[in-house]
Amino acid sequence: MKTIGLIGGMSWESSREYYRYLNEMVKEKLGEPHSCSCILYSLDFAEIKELQHRGSWQQLAAKMVEAARNLEQAGAGLILICANTMHKLAPEVEKSLQVPLVHIADAAAAEIKNLKLNRVGLLGTRFTMEEDFYRKRLEKKHGMEIIVPEKAEREEIHSIIYQELISGIIKKSSRNKLLRIIEDLPEVEGVILGCTELPLLLEEDDLEIPLFDTMKLHAGQAVKLALKQDAAQAWDY
Repeated sequence: MKTIGLIGGMSWESSREYYRYLNEMVKEKLGEPHSCSCILYSLDFAEIKELQHRGSWQQLAAKMVEAARNLEQAGAGLILICANTMHKLAPEVEKSLQVPLVHIADAAAAEIKNLKLNRVGLLGTRFTMEEDFYRKRLEKKHGMEIIVPEKAEREEIHSIIYQELISGIIKKSSRNKLLRIIEDLPEVEGVILGCTELPLLLEEDDLEIPLFDTMKLHAGQAVKLALKQDAAQAWDY
């Protein structure tokens, strides 16, 4: 088993769930008493949040590259960025590594393709929904049609994430807002939870259409890679 390196703390609420998923998935694959070989490099999200909203992405890139290199030097055989938004910096991180970086959007795309869907909604932070680093990867690399909410709804989702979910605050009223926003998405076949905190609020049973939990799918692809003899041959799409 390759050791999985996790760049976490963005926020720690979702990093905790990553750790749980990774261990549960390894145990399911290999049986008791197996668990996941992993290393967590957890960042202070207060610093990350401030730099994001100041637009200081070069400083953030330096932090992410440092974390990734430290994980690689500590023995990680593959790296996960445990946040959708911070995949804006995935190209810089990937260039700094000798080991694979498992991209969260690719993990989501694999499951969407498996279900033979094409037109899907995307919820996440304002950065993820409005900038092209995430949507373009799904559209250009995977040939999908990505639909995002209207501007006012995007601001609502962004606020729920940063004012509530990163602090572990779960509100029924916010859950209902998200469900209303999803209902307003025009003719989507499924919805990507493009923020690793959103699964804290929404579950698959909440919708009649598929809900793609990027955190769970990302963890699943990492376990698949970690258990392969040759990581370069692990992708099947």
